[in-house]
Amino acid sequence: MLAIFKRETRSYFTSMIGYVVIGVILAFIGLYYSANCLIYGTSDFSIILYSTTLVMLFVLPALSMRSFADERRNKTDQLLLTSPVTIPQIVMGKYLAQLVVFAVPMAVACIMPLILTAFGTVSLVNAYSTLLAYFLLGASCIAVGTFISVLTENQIIAYLATFGVLLIAYLMESVQSLFTSGNTLAFIVFCIVLALASVLIGLLCKSLTVGCGIFCGGAVALILLFQLRPAWLLSAFNSILDALALFTPFETFVGGMFSLSTIVYYLSVIGLFLFLTGQALERRRWN
Repeated sequence: MLAIFKRETRSYFTSMIGYVVIGVILAFIGLYYSANCLIYGTSDFSIILYSTTLVMLFVLPALSMRSFADERRNKTDQLLLTSPVTIPQIVMGKYLAQLVVFAVPMAVACIMPLILTAFGTVSLVNAYSTLLAYFLLGASCIAVGTFISVLTENQIIAYLATFGVLLIAYLMESVQSLFTSGNTLAFIVFCIVLALASVLIGLLCKSLTVGCGIFCGGAVALILLFQLRPAWLLSAFNSILDALALFTPFETFVGGMFSLSTIVYYLSVIGLFLFLTGQALERRRWN
């Protein structure tokens, strides 16, 4: 794992990707920091981080898009899969290399709250707890992008797919307030999600029959549930939207509260998508 980690970390800094990601994140954090904290005198550093969460949608997919897609495009994935390294070590080596790149602007941002203490009273506990949540949010986005990267050999497709998924997660709170007004809308969204899941499973299994079977079985179950227990459908719909709202739990830290459940949520998202990445890679090894 250490050799993969070193190789991936070196590749990010021998190319422009690592420097672009670090520069863009630091540019936006520094811009909001200068405008809000230094010019207008705001001591709440968490607002600065909250204002830059949108930047993750554009920058982090560029960091994760090449992790596995580039290996498949260059036909070096076979060498990697046949090497005496386990699948978890491959996944963690590549993932940790991406975290190192993302950790560089976070390390620089750690100095900013200390500068504010020279001008007044600043809650360092709130500032650094928000930085921790911000880092875990970015790590979750990177984990999602790593999983999408392992599904394709085209870096552009990996970037656009990751951007689309993160955009949906970013807008999920607005979607939730829009669609929870009725059971029919919830049913429609469930059907769309079911169709997308069926297509994804069909592509992974390389079987149209499997995808169609999952869609038909799920559609019958949804219709029965919609007719017999519509309240259950709406409750499950709300639960799914809450789980998909990746950026919403971060708002708890922005409000000045430390939420252990948010930390556990982001760690769970990271673990889930790294596990799915390993499973997709394991399946390719034996095919």
